[in-house]
This record gives sequence, structure tokens and C-alpha cells, in this order.
Amino acid sequence: MEYSTFFNIFAGLLVFPALLLLQFAPLNVNAADADPLQDFCVADLTKDLYLNGYPCKTPAAVTTDDFVFDGLTAPPQTNNSVGASAILADVDTFAGLNSLGLSFAKLDFAKGGIIQPHTHPRASEIIYVVKGALYAGFVTADNKLFAKVISKGEVMIFPRGLIHFQLNVGDAPAQAVVALNSQSPGFQTISSALFGSNIKDEVLQKSFLILDQKTIDRLKAIFSGSK
Repeated sequence: MEYSTFFNIFAGLLVFPALLLLQFAPLNVNAADADPLQDFCVADLTKDLYLNGYPCKTPAAVTTDDFVFDGLTAPPQTNNSVGASAILADVDTFAGLNSLGLSFAKLDFAKGGIIQPHTHPRASEIIYVVKGALYAGFVTADNKLFAKVISKGEVMIFPRGLIHFQLNVGDAPAQAVVALNSQSPGFQTISSALFGSNIKDEVLQKSFLILDQKTIDRLKAIFSGSK
């Protein structure tokens, strides 16, 4: 057998397994949501379908108003137990966001108001401070805290799925806007998830070590909305 023929066969034996790996290996995707397959896909919220996203309106039924959202013009409602409010524009309130992989929100804070520690399981978040000063931060999976006071004009990022928070530490009301890289980022407050979801009392007592039954009952009453 000629050397060149042997070399070609040997090279083929090496390349063929590599091609198989490329064929069946999962693709790396950086976006939080799937890429759109058309210019737009305005959500048809009237369809009785349950799938990953929403079906599209017929293009002929789409209007300019489908791409405009005026919900953020509503006055802030910060007269509540946390002294803060969030108006979210996601696919459920702004159908034009369907398939575009983004959403946004306006945050308003009374003096001392807080957006409690929470997560967005399907999105990273970037926050821009419009006015005031916020103590903002997030906690990593190994419980390392990254936090500081951010003021008007400053921006901070909260990585996808990590617990994060914002607290107004100024002497006046504060406001911020956020953008998230998912049309449906999800929002889960840690306190409500633990004490408002009917987890067995023993789990909570053993997790927090010092909670007696009276304390457990009190916290459940607060975060389950029964009080």
C-alpha cells in the first residue's frame, strides 16, 4: 500500500469520530430566549394554547400599537409594606415582546423602600438609576455578596438566576428602570417562596435552626397573604 493511501485512510479514521461528535453535540446558545424566526411575532393572547411562548398574531392583524406600551406612565404605588412598586412590561402585558427575548420594568421607591431579595430564573437584569441612591447587590451560588450604593446615572448588572435586591438609602424617593434578556423572566421573592408556599414546618425549622412554631406560623401568615 502506498504511503499516501495509508495516510488518507488513517486521517479519515481520525476525522470521522470528530464529525460524529459535532453532529450530535448540543449547540451552545447564549441568549436567554430562543432566536426569532421572523421579523416579529406579536403574541396572540386570546389563543387557548399552552406552549413555550405564545403563538403569533396573523401579520395582517398586527398594528403599530402592538409595539407601543404605555404602562410605565402609571403613577407609582409605593404606599405598601415594602415602600416600593414595580411595573413590568413582559410578554403578558406587552404582546409585541413575544419572541424578542427582552422585557423591562420601572421601579419606584419611597424613602426606605425595598425590592426584596428575589430571583429571575430565566433572565439577567441590568438596572439604571433614574434618581436617588440605591443599595443594590446580588449573592453568588457560593454566597459571596457583591453590593454597593449606586446613584443617578449609574448602571449595575445582576446575573441570571442569582438572588438580588435594591434598597433606597437616600433621603428622598428613588426611581430606576431595568431591562431583562427574556420576554418572560420570572420573578420569585425569596421570603414568599419559603414562607408563602406551604412548605412543611419541619423543613423551615431545621433550615433556620432558631425558628419556633410560633415564629413559623407568624411568618407564614405574613407571606401567604392570610394576614
